[in-house]
Amino acid sequence: RSLAQQWMLCSQMTDLIFTERELVQSLKEYIEAEEMKLEAVKSWANKLDMLTHASTSDPEGFLAHPVNAYKLMKRLNTEWSELESLVLQDPSDGFISNMSVHRQYFPDEEDEKGAAKALMRLQDTYKLDSESFSKGKLPGVRYNAELTVDDCFDMGKLAYNEIDYYHSVLWMQQALRQMDLGEDAKTAKADILDYLSYSVYQMGDLPRAIELTRRLVAIDPSHQRAGANLHYFEQLLSKELRARGRSQQEPADERPIQLDTYERPKDYLPEREVYEALCRGEGVKMTQKRRSRLFCRYQDGNRSPRLLLKPMKEEDEWDSPHIVRFLEALSDEEIEKIKELAKPNLARATVRDPKTGVLTVAHYRVSKSAWLEGEDDPVIARVNQRIEDITGLSVDTAELLQVANYGVGGQYEPHYDFSRKDEPDAFKSLGTGNRVATFLNYMSDVEAGGATVFPDIGAAIWPRKGTAVFWYNLFKSGEGDYRTRHAACPVLVGSKWVSNKWIHERGQEFRRPCGLTEVD
Repeated sequence: RSLAQQWMLCSQMTDLIFTERELVQSLKEYIEAEEMKLEAVKSWANKLDMLTHASTSDPEGFLAHPVNAYKLMKRLNTEWSELESLVLQDPSDGFISNMSVHRQYFPDEEDEKGAAKALMRLQDTYKLDSESFSKGKLPGVRYNAELTVDDCFDMGKLAYNEIDYYHSVLWMQQALRQMDLGEDAKTAKADILDYLSYSVYQMGDLPRAIELTRRLVAIDPSHQRAGANLHYFEQLLSKELRARGRSQQEPADERPIQLDTYERPKDYLPEREVYEALCRGEGVKMTQKRRSRLFCRYQDGNRSPRLLLKPMKEEDEWDSPHIVRFLEALSDEEIEKIKELAKPNLARATVRDPKTGVLTVAHYRVSKSAWLEGEDDPVIARVNQRIEDITGLSVDTAELLQVANYGVGGQYEPHYDFSRKDEPDAFKSLGTGNRVATFLNYMSDVEAGGATVFPDIGAAIWPRKGTAVFWYNLFKSGEGDYRTRHAACPVLVGSKWVSNKWIHERGQEFRRPCGLTEVD
């Protein structure tokens, strides 16, 4: 079972923390056993060193004593064999056995790659330079953690192998910076310059690529590729200069490479910049006029018997589309019970394939989830009933309560909860129509990151433990409200727990009657 791209999911990561602690204890016990063995061997060696020094100085006189003759026979026949057995003892057996038991749960190469990509994702989303990560300068952190030259080099090499020269440059530059400041490393400076110079060339910066390659040649004149690369880069630059009618190049930019030195390549997500800005709290379109239209109220679910004596506190988060937040939607005890029920069943979160309707994993959703039924525990049944009371919508046709855990780097890129017209089979197997509404419980606070953002309308909603947000995905006509395209921002520091209830059309005919216009 691979944990690929799931390293950042907190529930299993905590298990690995305790596994590593157990292995450290096992390693210390092995070291102690080895030290005891060596002490016994050293004691033997010292004793026999003194004895043989005396016996070899006068062999005949030594053996003239019958006790010495007997003890020589005894030592060679018995005691040396005992010493041989002692030396052959392998105290590592316990440690190796413990390693073998736990190795099946260790992350593999894909997991390490996923971890590195998560750091790069955070770096991009929150505009953090490589030094911020390397020196552990992150908001809200309780424990300091730093990256070494070798760590930075490995990050850059992974990006390089993925043909991601943008991130390769950032991390190789950081490795070089730390090495130039005197930090010791196993990695050779020539290797860093080799990867960095070629990555810079791939980013289109020939003058800097030439300058870095010259540094490489100066360090290692016999380097296999450096001389040829330097000649090639210089020829390319000369050709460019001639094409521009210039005779000599400008000196290479001596400023350190930063996040904004090179433009990050565009990818498959058209609203990437807007989405990431909202995750940072930038570009939120909360004007004073809009704020004046937001109110708070007590919600009794149209006089639901369960809410009459203790109505729900409701706050407007956004006016159009109408997004509300319910306070004290879950108690701490309910949250812990839900997490307890979900943890044994957590698996890589899936999305419904729009063509087939089949649940499948996707690179743009990095979290773990579990599905809980009302029959699993009275708490789940109570939460389902509460959602029905608050919203006035039937949950009989809703999907099971989905519990999701987003660890550091965990995210769900912009998506729609409802199926579009070109996805007619998305929920066909359920037989309950489209997703009419979303009820999202926040089950943890998040130290940094983890907002729910709506790029099309410029809204950002931040997690608050025990609260829930609610919005309609469809107009009363049944048409999809495309403004509800939303995303779960990457968690920068902490762990984010949520539970989702997707409410479907069937059963709402009299609770939310159809509207007369398409966008009513």
